[in-house]
Amino acid sequence: MRNDERPPLKSGKFSILRSLWYRSHAEARDDAEAGRSITMPAQSAVPPLQQVLRRLALGLLVLAVTTLIVYVDRDGYNDNSDGSVDLLDSAYYATVTLSTTGYGDITPVSDPARLTNILVITPLRVVFLIILVGTTLEVLTERTRQHVRVHRWRSRIRDHVVVVGYGTKGRHAVQSLLGQGVPKERIIVVDPVRKAVDAANSDGLVSVCGDATRADTLRKAETQNAARVIIAPQRDDTAALVTLTTRQLNRRASIAVAIREDENVPLLKQSGADTVITSSSAAGRLLGVATASPHSANTLEELMTYGSGLDLIERPASKDEVGRSPRESKDLVVAVVRRKEVLAYSEPEAQILKAGDRLITVERSVPSI
Repeated sequence: MRNDERPPLKSGKFSILRSLWYRSHAEARDDAEAGRSITMPAQSAVPPLQQVLRRLALGLLVLAVTTLIVYVDRDGYNDNSDGSVDLLDSAYYATVTLSTTGYGDITPVSDPARLTNILVITPLRVVFLIILVGTTLEVLTERTRQHVRVHRWRSRIRDHVVVVGYGTKGRHAVQSLLGQGVPKERIIVVDPVRKAVDAANSDGLVSVCGDATRADTLRKAETQNAARVIIAPQRDDTAALVTLTTRQLNRRASIAVAIREDENVPLLKQSGADTVITSSSAAGRLLGVATASPHSANTLEELMTYGSGLDLIERPASKDEVGRSPRESKDLVVAVVRRKEVLAYSEPEAQILKAGDRLITVERSVPSI
């Protein structure tokens, strides 16, 4: 295997442990680059004061346990001042021992006490020191934690949605996906601008910073395993290059592209796009409708915005609907999809629903709980 080839990722806990124990040169370079490019959503952080109080409580708990152990076995210890060890002496010994001060005025003299120091007190001392330097350890292990998170995510993500471009079109596309019930962890944003990547990350989305016209950037977003890809860059030529690269990586994914000019639609279709939306033409048609009938324009806007009142839904025809007319459906059917061909509900071919048909219906939005 050449060093510039990326080895396939294996899912499971053992692959994560193996990646922490041993990594080839190619894997190490790939993980380092992924750590710089892939931004995971911030996990719920514990407030600093709460972290301090938690560590203080753990430290006091370790101190109390050590004091109790010494006090129970107090006959095995010797105090140079008076020869006996009481509860206060036990607490004093536990404090100077856990802090590694060790004045030597109280010492274990019996074999059981010394064995207890070896098997119990020493591990408790290590735990106590770890608690004290917990903040430093947390900083030192942050890169390892980030590597584990990215590695686990890349090994598990499949059939997700990749959104290229997190501008106005990309953000609204993500909002529509969320309205359709797609979870945030199944949406990945790719954008070359760090500000847009940070905005996506703050919205709880995994984001990749990089040029989407490059195959390496799309691979970091696991585009080769995606089920759907939404391409919404600022320029039409960029959209064409991203579409070509995406289709080369993934032959089965459904690709939807937003462009500005109608004349570029055939080019995007030839590049591998399944659906091409011309934003300027769509806005112009909506403006024309709004001029003639503002209420109709508001209704169209409502249909295109999930969760705002009325939703345009595509669903399979139920068993009760097969063999019947679309007019008899409980929902308002506006089109029938049969073998990837869209039929208007009024066409003769769509008057009798068949098994495998999909219905495009207008339904009332279900309020989110």
